[in-house]
Amino acid sequence: MKKIHTLAIISIAFSSLISCGGAAKMLSTPIENIDKRPLKMTPITEAQKMRWSHLDIDKDTIPGMSVDRAYTEILKNKKGKKVIVAIIDSGIDINHEDLKAVIWTNPKEVANNKKDDDNNGYIDDVNGWNFLGGAEHEQLEMTRIVKKGDDGSAQYQAAKAKFDKEIAENMQQKQQVDFIINVDNTLKKHLKKDNYTLEEVKAITSTDEGVNQAKQVMTQILSSVPSKADFDKEIDEFKDYVYDNANYNLNLEFDGRKIVGDNPNDFNDKKYGNNKVNGIDPKHALHGTHVAGIVAQVRNNKKGGDGVANNVAIMAIRAVPNGDEYDKDIAYAIRYAVDNGAKVINGSFGKSFSTNREWVYEAIKYAASKDVLFVHAAGNDGKDIDKEDNFPNDAAKDNVEFANNTITVGAIAPVYGANIVAPFSNYGKLNVDVFAPGVEIYATIPNNQYKYLEGTSMAGPNVAGVAALLRSYYPSLTAAQVKQILIDSVTPITTPVLVGESKAKMNFKDFSVSGGIVNAYKAMLLAEKMTVKP
Repeated sequence: MKKIHTLAIISIAFSSLISCGGAAKMLSTPIENIDKRPLKMTPITEAQKMRWSHLDIDKDTIPGMSVDRAYTEILKNKKGKKVIVAIIDSGIDINHEDLKAVIWTNPKEVANNKKDDDNNGYIDDVNGWNFLGGAEHEQLEMTRIVKKGDDGSAQYQAAKAKFDKEIAENMQQKQQVDFIINVDNTLKKHLKKDNYTLEEVKAITSTDEGVNQAKQVMTQILSSVPSKADFDKEIDEFKDYVYDNANYNLNLEFDGRKIVGDNPNDFNDKKYGNNKVNGIDPKHALHGTHVAGIVAQVRNNKKGGDGVANNVAIMAIRAVPNGDEYDKDIAYAIRYAVDNGAKVINGSFGKSFSTNREWVYEAIKYAASKDVLFVHAAGNDGKDIDKEDNFPNDAAKDNVEFANNTITVGAIAPVYGANIVAPFSNYGKLNVDVFAPGVEIYATIPNNQYKYLEGTSMAGPNVAGVAALLRSYYPSLTAAQVKQILIDSVTPITTPVLVGESKAKMNFKDFSVSGGIVNAYKAMLLAEKMTVKP
């Protein structure tokens, strides 16, 4: 699982507080007119924010994907065909109130009879398959490479350099989080309560130097967050991220694969995993449940948000741990999806190193041969992936594509102007095809709850949802045609925007294939033209 951008913001904010004593601003979204479209002059409402990715830039002055417009103006009187969308992720809460009606059921499998009724190699795979078994945590791929030792390869040298850098960063982050927790505990003890307010902190008078230091730091922190409860939530998430990195992702001694019981470097060792697609701990299924909700949470039922697609079945495939996924699991997950009828696969995962990438490449080619579209998130490192690796991809060498069924997605924010591209989003003129909403996306999480999350992980399923609409209402279109329609029908952004963590000023056409944002309404119009018989 890749680093969550909000946690990086927290880290930067805390670092700023500790080093210079100033309160860091958590959000800055100035609006700049970058073309002739009307600007949104009033703040986005909560109702708009919950489903902004469905809105229309021209009608609503919010840079969504025009999903609502596609439904009301094109699809209103049409009947679609059900499409299976496979979600390869961390697990899905298949009993969620807003998802259980759209979860795929294997029609050839008898539930819980401990038999492989359909002879596909997977026993009782009623809703999908869990390639991780009971495993939740894993090392990063670079940690595995470093653990194997120096083999003289360029890959080892690159992995070792990155590993050493991230170890140092993790130590610094651990110091930050431990310092903030100590500050919080000091004030809890002094005030004799856990849920104190900013006003109560400001009112503290003490001769204790430690209490006064804690007062100064927490005054700055609570001035930059809505409430102590919000702080508690953020610091808990940040602590989990930092300690998971230290204990699992960057720990050379950790071996998460023991629980699975297979050899992850032997592609022929394929009888592993189970049918528990929820995973073990609900918090580890959060990511996959959110992704599934973006695609298909039930529309217009007054619960949570709305899914993009209205006639899909979500196939749950668990193959992405807290850490880097194994190439073997991803390759088999793609093949499982293809062999069991998926027409769209969403892959909101990725990594900088890949030791068995050819297995995934062959799986992508296999999906292409069976007319299955693979939608992949571009990644959250704010880098140019034409120059720096991000796996899996569809360009094995020299950025030349080996398959025509893969579409890679970058993320935008609900801010129409120079800051429309999410600063964490990867980009690339050759390797990132389109952009889509990926900041403050409201969708399902485990235990019948909902949450705003951000990342290219959220942008990917927004595009997968539009792709599913195209395959549902225009079933004669091939995967390659759907990809091309999504690219050709974007909302073009024609003036410079800020890109990457360096905030370089660039034109959309210079950091993506399409030069714009996925537009469901325009995609349906183009599909209509392509499929109407003369």
